[in-house]
Amino acid sequence: MTTTGKQLFTTLAPDGTLTVEVAETQFPDPTGNQVLVKMEAAPINPSDLALLFGPADIDNAEFSAGKLVANMPEPFNSGAKGRHGQRLPVGNEGAGTVVAAGDSEAAQALVGQRVACVPGHAYSQYAIADAAMCLPLGDVSARDGASAFVNPMTALGFIENAKMDGQKAIIHAAAASNLGQMLNRICQEDGIELVNIVRKQEQVDLLKGLGAKWVVNSSVDDFLPKLCEAIDATDAYYGFDPIGGGTTVDACFKAMERVAVSKMKDYNRYGSNQPKRMFIYGRLDLGPTILTPSYGFGWTLSGWLLTPFLAQAGAETMARMRKRVLDNITTTFASHYKREVTLEQMLEKDAATDYRAMKTGEKYLVTPWG
Repeated sequence: MTTTGKQLFTTLAPDGTLTVEVAETQFPDPTGNQVLVKMEAAPINPSDLALLFGPADIDNAEFSAGKLVANMPEPFNSGAKGRHGQRLPVGNEGAGTVVAAGDSEAAQALVGQRVACVPGHAYSQYAIADAAMCLPLGDVSARDGASAFVNPMTALGFIENAKMDGQKAIIHAAAASNLGQMLNRICQEDGIELVNIVRKQEQVDLLKGLGAKWVVNSSVDDFLPKLCEAIDATDAYYGFDPIGGGTTVDACFKAMERVAVSKMKDYNRYGSNQPKRMFIYGRLDLGPTILTPSYGFGWTLSGWLLTPFLAQAGAETMARMRKRVLDNITTTFASHYKREVTLEQMLEKDAATDYRAMKTGEKYLVTPWG
């Protein structure tokens, strides 16, 4: 037996033609620890857009009912050679009702329940998911539970990682985002000092209104002195950056070093011994990450991804994080959406160009059944 439903796919051809379309698909019956979820809601996160569109030219794409065709420029097309010709489903997370399950006890226990899940193909009317990666939502709606994994677990992951490394303060860039607002609430609850970096005054006002103590605006002339002031007050030598390209990481390292050097009694031509660490966890800017030789040698820059962190943290930590998310899904970890769209509406020009811009406070929610 199979179940038939609509699903969204993205395909990149060797010549750089990107085709994104909604198609009817057959879903096999779940086996073992699998469940079949009738999807009701799925958010569009930056991590989804990386696969859905990447840096393709969506502004000049050809749009038709349930389909768009765009050009993937170089060097991005050659860099994505590994996916050429593959018809890939999209959508990391979402929520819906379990309508069938494999024969394992864990899977069978979920039948009839509304769950948040991470199937990797959530932009679909149905999805096969692992029971171990499903979070029963109880009375929580699919809309409220759709974003229960990626942003909440990432924000909690930052805090867990910082605590593992003995840190009591962190820096976060692009901090007015949905994830950034969650992180602000978590830090207030856990007593972690948080230095928020934003790029607009209205974002400063937003976070200040949410109780943030340290918010610095990267677009103003005194950005670096203000960042130094915040780091000096909090000892935040540890940060997370979703922008990737540009000079954000560089500015953080500069400010960290200036504060550290100001506390040194003797000059050292190699800079301070203060460890400085930044993690890049996204690529909102696809340009090069620019670093300058202005902060000695006591710094570390690395990438950060949720799944490897959870594997490192272990099952007990992951279970504790998941419980905290479920207990606070409509408060600390609440997500807000600008617009709801169907699978077909995802591929209309006004919607695609809008959510692809990834503007603060303008998150989209996909409702596969309309």
